[in-house]
Amino acid sequence: MGRLISLLILVLDIVVILDILKSNKDMEKKVLWIIVVIFLPLLGPVLYYLLGKK
Repeated sequence: MGRLISLLILVLDIVVILDILKSNKDMEKKVLWIIVVIFLPLLGPVLYYLLGKK
């Protein structure tokens, strides 16, 4: 069960990182959001969709 949750978190992070890379933000903002997603695997995607994505 733990491996499934870890895999789902990894897939979610990859999807969010790809969404960040496809966005039309400045490269600095993209790098900062990717760092947030990598270091905060659960909270990072939530923060990106609440605060970073318009």
